[in-house]
Amino acid sequence: MTVKLSLASLKDAAATAGVPNYDPKTLSPGIIHFGVGNFHRAHQAVYLDDLFNTGKGHDWALIGAGVLPSDAAMRDKLKAQDYLTTVVEQDNNKTGARVTAPMIDIIAPDSKDALIEKLAEPAIRIVSMTITEGGYFIDAAGHFNPAHPAMVEDGKNPAAPKTVFGLILAGLKLRRERGVTPFTIMSCDNIPGNGHVTENTVIGLAKMSDPAFAEWIHGNVAFPNSMVDRITPATGAREIDILKNDFNIDDNWPVFCEEFKQWVMEDNFPAGRPALEEVGVQFVPDVAPYELMKIRILNGGHATIAYPGELLDIHFVHEAMEHPLIRAFLAKLEKEEIIPIVPPVPDTNLDEYFDLIERRFLNPKIGDTIPRLAQDGSNRQPKFILPSTRDRLAKGDDIVGLSLVSALWCRYFAGTSDSGRKIVFNDASAEKLQAAAIKAKDDPNAFLVFDEIFGEVSKNELFRKRFAHALKTLWAEGTAKTLQLYLDDKLVQD
Repeated sequence: MTVKLSLASLKDAAATAGVPNYDPKTLSPGIIHFGVGNFHRAHQAVYLDDLFNTGKGHDWALIGAGVLPSDAAMRDKLKAQDYLTTVVEQDNNKTGARVTAPMIDIIAPDSKDALIEKLAEPAIRIVSMTITEGGYFIDAAGHFNPAHPAMVEDGKNPAAPKTVFGLILAGLKLRRERGVTPFTIMSCDNIPGNGHVTENTVIGLAKMSDPAFAEWIHGNVAFPNSMVDRITPATGAREIDILKNDFNIDDNWPVFCEEFKQWVMEDNFPAGRPALEEVGVQFVPDVAPYELMKIRILNGGHATIAYPGELLDIHFVHEAMEHPLIRAFLAKLEKEEIIPIVPPVPDTNLDEYFDLIERRFLNPKIGDTIPRLAQDGSNRQPKFILPSTRDRLAKGDDIVGLSLVSALWCRYFAGTSDSGRKIVFNDASAEKLQAAAIKAKDDPNAFLVFDEIFGEVSKNELFRKRFAHALKTLWAEGTAKTLQLYLDDKLVQD
């Protein structure tokens, strides 16, 4: 018998899944979270659920929020099941399900006044977010972009905000007027220095309408940096059906993820925080070494295998890793060009860390997909790949493999795989990138005109040379032959 997930059915769900040992009805909110997607529910929400299960921190429950139509859809799905989520953790050798209950409400995008009022409540001591790398209104160098249309509009109309940052400012302003201690703002996105980036966007937007308020934020609001990690694919019919068939639970939008998870944070929470160190979160003086390791080795690794996978018509990540050329490409690139420029990380062997990444990518149960890794490259390439390229060039080191990653991305945006299959893009800049990629078949420099993506890297003669040769080889020889040439150290034109 299938159990329709709800608070009333938790006892029945316990037959096949772990369930909270606390009463969700007794929780009170302490955190508002923007962006209630799969990663948040597999990561931050799971850590909070772990803490609540110890009997501690019950005044740190989550209220979800968002500004997009997808946020409204997520609210409807979760509200129908009392904001519960089934998390299915999948390792190579085992699979287990648990129902989590740290979220007690989601405020819909059309209830902005109610959200601002909730943000002003003294009980809310943390505002966190997972709004993707592209949600911070920054340029290729990671600087706030005040010319973005959404920022221009919120800057002109701070009393009627439409963005996450505009809403945060409205909440902070109301707290200041009422004499309420400001909340801590905590980014949980894969951005180097995510706390600094968040601070720059919040203060940058505030300066557009109220410089004095911006100065107050600078002196009174904390923005801790953090590193987050857990591979969490998108949910679809496959995942919903697996949960029904294997665990007899009917969840409107379950989350499937790997067993591994990691969260490293700076301990900078003036208004207080939950005792997450008791459930595995690492609090450290400086997150930068950890986040740089993760962003360049793991996220950079994802970007490395995504585009050859697409061009060779591979759907699942583990299948790409089972392809001998793609796996060897990843290993050679990481060991020769990426890992050597990653600074030391406390108590961490980087070669062993990469071995762990390989095993995680090979996990067949996750069902993570190459199209997911390939999406939003216009925001991901400048954060995950091009910084390694830039740093190697600054040291005078070669970038044959990293240039090939950029060339594979360009070849992907031409719109067809090596077999002629039409590629479906998921990138806000897809139209202009495709137009440039098609021109680049004859003139590789046509793809390097986007300063907001490539920055100074595109002006480097060695990079332009390596990129052009790699792209021309991809068009002339195909993806597999080009990868083999790279592996044989023959993808170099002097």
